[in-house]
Amino acid sequence: MELYKLTITQAHQGLLKKEFSAVELTKAFLNRIKKTDKEISAFLTITEDLAVSQAKKVDNLISTSGKISVLAGIPIAVKDNILIKGIKTTCASKILENYIAPYDATVIKKLNELGAVIIGKTNLDEFAMGASTEHSGFFPTKNPYDLTRVPGGSSGGSAAAVAKNLCCCALGSDTGGSIRQPASFCGVIGLKPTYGTVSRYGLVAFASSLDQIGPITKTAEDAKILFEAISGKDPKDSTSVELAETRSLSTDRERVSDRAPSLKIGVPKEYFIKGIDPGVKKIIKGAVEKIEKLGAKIKEISLPHTKYALSAYYLIATSEASANLARYDGIRYGLSKSENKDLLDVYLQSKTKGFGDEVKRRIMLGTYSLSAGYYQAFYLKAQKVRTLIRKDFEKAFQKIDVIFAPVSPTPAFKIGEKIDDPLLMYLSDIFTVSANLVGLPALSVPAGFAGDLPVGLQIIGRPFEENKILEVGKIYAP
Repeated sequence: MELYKLTITQAHQGLLKKEFSAVELTKAFLNRIKKTDKEISAFLTITEDLAVSQAKKVDNLISTSGKISVLAGIPIAVKDNILIKGIKTTCASKILENYIAPYDATVIKKLNELGAVIIGKTNLDEFAMGASTEHSGFFPTKNPYDLTRVPGGSSGGSAAAVAKNLCCCALGSDTGGSIRQPASFCGVIGLKPTYGTVSRYGLVAFASSLDQIGPITKTAEDAKILFEAISGKDPKDSTSVELAETRSLSTDRERVSDRAPSLKIGVPKEYFIKGIDPGVKKIIKGAVEKIEKLGAKIKEISLPHTKYALSAYYLIATSEASANLARYDGIRYGLSKSENKDLLDVYLQSKTKGFGDEVKRRIMLGTYSLSAGYYQAFYLKAQKVRTLIRKDFEKAFQKIDVIFAPVSPTPAFKIGEKIDDPLLMYLSDIFTVSANLVGLPALSVPAGFAGDLPVGLQIIGRPFEENKILEVGKIYAP
């Protein structure tokens, strides 16, 4: 049995039936990483000692009580901007190259309480700023389907690790599409939850009003399991919310395909723009036709302010980034050397030598947008556009249940293809940023292949209706 190919559900059943131990399961993934991660470079840190010790505790629990949670003993990879006590958290940046986390993020604390096994920290674009994982301060990650192409970003390491069977599942973070886009490029499931459903405590901040931690998995069922494990109110995060029982399409084990006739699917005309890859367009149209054949009602909708979403997103995100990254000054965090002569030298040493080009670019843009004389013209206007985009979605959801759209205009692109053209790279986020601006849940589910490259379908739902979009996603990836 190739243990590393198991899903969460399959691994849990195997552990309960004692077909293998948690230690055997963990070592199967660790051996897989040692043999194959050199091909794709998904991991920054392997937490072998921690993983084996956690797995042993699960085996002891099974031998004594025979009862474990569904995530107990399950090897999970974690994006390296989420804190794990005593383990390096670098954010793929030289400025935090040797930073050891002093505490656990809330999501990690919850996983530890459930007996999950943390197998390692995955690569990302530096401080989660990028769409290809080429902006890592250490090395780029490669797409498992084509080693000459990117895995997407910024959670490219997590998505590639799941796709390559280096872990059962992974955690990523999504600020403007950073879970969904790499999930699409790597042919796996990626869920960006509703803003506030998952605590951000212990997530290194990029843009605080947009960031959200979420699962990357092999199946929609696994995504639901991991999401439910990490979600909920956290007193350490004032933006987190108490979840009522979320509504689901499936009751009494009824298959979602049997409930399809009750669904109204919205397809926004603005998401099929000039320049979208013909293969992507064909696959998304095919996904719409598939659910229509099951009886769902398809309705073309309009989200008229979509054309402003990318501009509004990059003004808001960079503005918040410039404020959040001000702490990396060489005193509180960052680089500092004894030969620095004065405070200015400390600042210059930390920021110019520590940050990569993309991070510096975004800090400068955000600082400019917030500066006197430009705040109202740029940042304030972007926030007003954000409100208009929210109203577009509210109006649309009065007539439909979920929205179907592409995740990205193209499949995975070549490594180096867009690295020297920031605006071209930013266009990779054109279909994903709106969900972050509005705070909606959105799912990427594998829908087909353009040539040899996977393409994801994006399913967007009303706030707090993660279960609904996950159930719809099961039609494509159970």
